[in-house]
Amino acid sequence: MFDPSATREQVNAVIQILHEEGLSSVSAVVRDTVTVITEGSGTQELASRLEKSPGVERVAVVLGAQRLTSRAFREEGTQVTVGARAETVIGGPGFAVIAGPCAVETREQMTAAVDVVVAGGAVMLRGGAFKPRSSPYSFQGLGLAGLTLLAEQRTRTGLPVVTEVVTPKDVECVAEESDMLQIGTRNMQNFELLREAGAAGKPVLLKRGMAATIEEWMLAAEYVMHAGNGDVVLCERGIRSYDRSTRFTLDLSAVAEAKRITHLPVIVDPSHSTGRPHLVAPMSLAAAAAGADGLIVDVHTDARSALCDGAQALSGEQFTTLMSRLGPVVEAVGRTLAPASAPSLASV
Repeated sequence: MFDPSATREQVNAVIQILHEEGLSSVSAVVRDTVTVITEGSGTQELASRLEKSPGVERVAVVLGAQRLTSRAFREEGTQVTVGARAETVIGGPGFAVIAGPCAVETREQMTAAVDVVVAGGAVMLRGGAFKPRSSPYSFQGLGLAGLTLLAEQRTRTGLPVVTEVVTPKDVECVAEESDMLQIGTRNMQNFELLREAGAAGKPVLLKRGMAATIEEWMLAAEYVMHAGNGDVVLCERGIRSYDRSTRFTLDLSAVAEAKRITHLPVIVDPSHSTGRPHLVAPMSLAAAAAGADGLIVDVHTDARSALCDGAQALSGEQFTTLMSRLGPVVEAVGRTLAPASAPSLASV
């Protein structure tokens, strides 16, 4: 890892040393810092030599394929700042709650849901404009029109928004209208999409694949970081199991394990994982107790008529109750419920 002031000549000199030792290398720029990653094993003497090379800030010896995402690469936890006003931080001392409808449907629907979640204390807004669905006959989202409606709510509230991108060709347009790109469970190992999202210049919310191991999840994040993006937030959203009592099985042990092995923030999606509104609150409280950095929650003011996943959405009243119950649990684990700045809700 190089000092931010390192010159290209100093970087090339280190790469030359590695090649002379028979080690291949690839370089990446993560958070404006040049990082050279080697393939193969060197000696402690080589590590000491590299550490003394001009321009080098630190040498990290990392075992296994998890390089940029590992605690060995960065011991302290990463804090990801989202939005132009730099007021929403995920991974800091605050516990961040992202909320909104699963899918953008109409301006009226978005306004009603956003008013509720803003009043409840959410620090970010969610809403899907592109919806990859299991059935080709299900509502697939409004596409670009949905992005426009979501951007309107960002302007109206001043809060940043996160929305899913499903194909590499859409990354640029989605990045223009949102503050954070979401990679959903079905695309966690869409490697071209991960690369494009990593190069887009916006923070990335990476959901765990429904059948992915923790290692595969970390390596998907590695793709994003290797493309130059250090602002990655991981999201545990439930994995497939034999039990159909809930939509998926929320793996809170994965939250604790991910926090141990990676410096990246980890949040939880209690809505998609359980698929049951009455389970969202207890799983949210459990996620906070397990060390999660925040939540992403589905909220809809008319869930019965929702075009996507209405069966799991909280009502406005349920969301308000959840937020009131979260505070004491979050404080018990030494954190604070991250407050939203008081936005002025203009009409749109």
